[in-house]
Amino acid sequence: MKKILLATPTMHGEEQQYIQEAFETNWIVPLGPNVDAFEREIASYVGAPASAALSSGTAALHLAVILAGVKENDTVFLPSLTFAASVNPVCYEKAVPVFIDSKRDTWNMDPAALRKAFERYPHPAAVMAVHLYGTSADMDEICSICKEHQVPLIEDAAESLGTAYRGKMTGTFGDYGIYSYNGNKIITTSGGGTLIARKTEDVERARFLSRQARDPARHYQHSVIGYNYRMSNIIAGIGRGQLLHIQEHIEKKQKIYRRYKEAFADIPEIEMNPLNKNGTDNNWLSCMTVCAGSRVTPEQIMDALAGADIETRPIWKPMHLQPVFKACDFVQVEKGLSVSEDIFRRGLCLPSDIKNTEEDMKRIIQIVRAQFEG
Repeated sequence: MKKILLATPTMHGEEQQYIQEAFETNWIVPLGPNVDAFEREIASYVGAPASAALSSGTAALHLAVILAGVKENDTVFLPSLTFAASVNPVCYEKAVPVFIDSKRDTWNMDPAALRKAFERYPHPAAVMAVHLYGTSADMDEICSICKEHQVPLIEDAAESLGTAYRGKMTGTFGDYGIYSYNGNKIITTSGGGTLIARKTEDVERARFLSRQARDPARHYQHSVIGYNYRMSNIIAGIGRGQLLHIQEHIEKKQKIYRRYKEAFADIPEIEMNPLNKNGTDNNWLSCMTVCAGSRVTPEQIMDALAGADIETRPIWKPMHLQPVFKACDFVQVEKGLSVSEDIFRRGLCLPSDIKNTEEDMKRIIQIVRAQFEG
């Protein structure tokens, strides 16, 4: 029986053409025509003034943290319900994460909890918003709070390339934004990421830092610490081919979400992950939660699907529950069990590969439904 995976790359052919051109012209290095063109094409797609193509989304986030001026012992606010890659760059700079609880209607950073965090820590160095599973955070409120306190805003849009909030692309609201092209993302370069910024000079600074921060001298001279974070010309070629099909990928992801939502509409114990009512989400991963008190658990569903060779994934374990971050503060509004922990306990990510056939979807849905029958 066919193995069904959570999300895998989908290639189209144009990627190979750009790669072949790089081979034929011997641009097998971390710079070149594909890199330059990919930077222009991504910037144009999201509506940013410029972009820097980098080796990973994490590298892009690290440079965004540096550009935001985060230093040792500084405080940075960011959501608890996210992947560790959001937090790690803050720790690279020896800053202190303060985790913010989620809002139930988006699963993203709760602006009310963010305001509470400012009362507790009036002078953070930066705020990082994350657009979880491709759903936009409430950017009007988050941007307003950051502007009120004159604090830089970083957007981790690793999962939300192509998602719009009130007609504007995620990643373009803050002072800095990043995207990821990991193998399971909406488009992939096998790895890689992009940094965008409100100011073109910040993008230029990111490029400089990503090239080991070599000063413009004939000899090798360095006045600041640099990094080997540039994207290769080969990988950028894959990205250019993928970008031609991004809308197709998004539409297929949205169709998968709608298919699940319709299939489970008559099961009151199942809720699909919420979408932002003010946005158009890319539906990178379709997720579900099981209502509290149900006799069915997320583990039971995941085990049943695994028994049929179908891959799932738990919801991200909140960062304030991670052993490595146990000393960090956590800010919530609701009393008792936090929203982020509640979602983690009751949720799972469903297979969201755009190559899934209707038969694949029927197989997945049948197994999930069977857990609630009888």
